[in-house]
Amino acid sequence: MRYRRLGDAGVKVSAISLGSWLTYGGRVEEQTAHSCIARAYDLGVNFFDTANVYAHGAAEQVMGQALAEYPRDSYVLATKVYFQMGDGPNDRGLSRKHVFEQCHHSLRRLGVDYIDLYQCHRYDDETPLEETCEIMNDLIRQGKILYWGVSEWSAGQIEAAFEVCRTLGWTPPRSNQPEYNALQRSIEAAVLPVSEELGIGNVVWSPIAQGVLTGKYVSVDELPSGSRATGEAAGFMGRYMNQDVLDAVQALRPVAERSGCSLTQLALAWCLRQPRVSSVIVGATRVEHVDENVAAADIDLDPTAIAEVDQLIGATAVPSV
Repeated sequence: MRYRRLGDAGVKVSAISLGSWLTYGGRVEEQTAHSCIARAYDLGVNFFDTANVYAHGAAEQVMGQALAEYPRDSYVLATKVYFQMGDGPNDRGLSRKHVFEQCHHSLRRLGVDYIDLYQCHRYDDETPLEETCEIMNDLIRQGKILYWGVSEWSAGQIEAAFEVCRTLGWTPPRSNQPEYNALQRSIEAAVLPVSEELGIGNVVWSPIAQGVLTGKYVSVDELPSGSRATGEAAGFMGRYMNQDVLDAVQALRPVAERSGCSLTQLALAWCLRQPRVSSVIVGATRVEHVDENVAAADIDLDPTAIAEVDQLIGATAVPSV
């Protein structure tokens, strides 16, 4: 395993990390989830990502229970706050009240004394940015979180948060969690340049495009039974499920073969070519998935392979969520 700094922060995270969206606490049996987390840890993964809204708290519980087997200082644990967690008017967003309360709920579910990286899951137009930045700074001072970050914020929103924190002497966000893969590259225009300027590390989600970049989807008319495209993730995958995209992915097979890797590993290594990508977050429903994903951390794609990926797949770019 290789490790990268989280932007300009001192903490180092594994280039491949394990997430829990649409998997743990839900459709993946608990013992299987524990086995995947244990295998990732044994292979050197030290960054584990979840969110309070994943399976409405159950993902945090599963992740916390599995990681309780290991020394707390041996892994970096990340979770998120923003989405609806109840029926009340203050049960969503990034207000001081909601963030403070949800932080404590997450700590309880995870079974830990502190969260390494606490992330604002989306931008909140209804809460003053100063209020959100202040509560994150307060949680750091209280020792409940070590770093804070954002997810799916625009370049302008990230810059605004930095300016607030710089002006008021608060700790700025250290990370962003955007969607990024060879088919969805919107962060390259502004988010990555701003990340370079401000010292932000990106921990990217969907690096294999919900499984499309694995090559398992060949035809939009014949989707594999039990796959994400036929389950609860189908709504997220609609952007990818057109024949031009699937054909472009199949055209990548010779590139992967020449690079000595699978299509999955090619997709992950392609993301890691970016210096401001600190880690790629993968999901795993079987231990074999963990083995394949983790091996991508040691692949160095040559410039020719990168150029071939861009040439073969660049014209099929899809919109962000």
